[in-house]
Amino acid sequence: MYAYAACEDAVLLYPLYALLFTEHGLSPAAVSSLFALWSLTAFLTEVPSGVLADLVSRRLLLVVSPLLSAAAFALWTLAPGYGTFAAGFVLWGVGGSLRSGTWQAHIHAELAVLGRAGAYPRLIGRAEAVGTVSALLCALAAGPVLAAGGFTAVGLASVAAPLVAAVVALTLPDTRARPLPEHEVAASGDGTEGVTEPGARQVLREGVAALRGAAPVRAAVVAVAGLAAVLSLDEYLPLLIADTGLALTAVPFGYGLILAGDAAGGWLADRGTEHPGRVLAGGGCALAVGAFSATPAGLVGVAVAFGVLRWAAVQADTRLQRETADSSRATVSSLAGSAAEVTSLASFGLWALGSAWAGPAVLFGCAALPVLVLAVTWRR
Repeated sequence: MYAYAACEDAVLLYPLYALLFTEHGLSPAAVSSLFALWSLTAFLTEVPSGVLADLVSRRLLLVVSPLLSAAAFALWTLAPGYGTFAAGFVLWGVGGSLRSGTWQAHIHAELAVLGRAGAYPRLIGRAEAVGTVSALLCALAAGPVLAAGGFTAVGLASVAAPLVAAVVALTLPDTRARPLPEHEVAASGDGTEGVTEPGARQVLREGVAALRGAAPVRAAVVAVAGLAAVLSLDEYLPLLIADTGLALTAVPFGYGLILAGDAAGGWLADRGTEHPGRVLAGGGCALAVGAFSATPAGLVGVAVAFGVLRWAAVQADTRLQRETADSSRATVSSLAGSAAEVTSLASFGLWALGSAWAGPAVLFGCAALPVLVLAVTWRR
């Protein structure tokens, strides 16, 4: 699973695809329209993909997901243009939705079969840490590869990584018991009771019912969505780093420091679980102090905060998996993912409004407030 996570995020195009678009004549407005299409695709396919993951083999979806990403990057590399860029974002958005919720549900279900569900936060957290480190290393390698072979070399390398991920996915275990289709149960004729395979509507109803009827599930979804809103601000980290007075050439090092904190939080996700509210409160304070200082030294506090936020995100996801029945696990995870998409978009909107009167340091400092609210309301 660590190899899968590493290959999924080993994409050299990540820090460069916006430049690829402008290199082929796209205006800032056109680039923004592509990002909007990407977000819309992910939002519309999030819940349907979760329902699908509760009906078919989750391993199969984890194989298909990187194949769609590879197809997207191949389109961008071999036939660059607005139309293919748009088609690529649709493919990438669908692929991401197939993975979202499915990945967590698959890992938890397989661990449960082995009687090791308690290991979930450690394994999922470390898998996320491996993915973060992989993305960081690829970001560092992207510049030299671009200089040596241009966007063609970067694109082809980005196609190769998800193809390897798809092959690795084939080696993942797939022992989760799935109900037999109704016609197979009827044809067995052995007098034993069978469980008929639920339809998509039934699975969706079960997922929604889990949210409505179980307060712990709702609390977990709120935590997932709330933390996603703050974590989505990582898109603005380069602005915060530049606002500290660092030279432009030093911004990547500051960004690397914060990514290292993020990875550490994922790697240590199974530690400190006795007092999650206190840990999260500490992260909120670190974010406020580090951001409001508006100094390079304050980036250490921001790095600590993002590590805590990643740690808390794993804790919230663990709660969600623990409180959800396997028959609708991926569906509920995807509903939480949809809520996270909404809160992330709200964060972007609030940033746009706030940037009219405050700089990145103040806005990031203010982001500590929802973190502290989540810390106060956190329940194990």
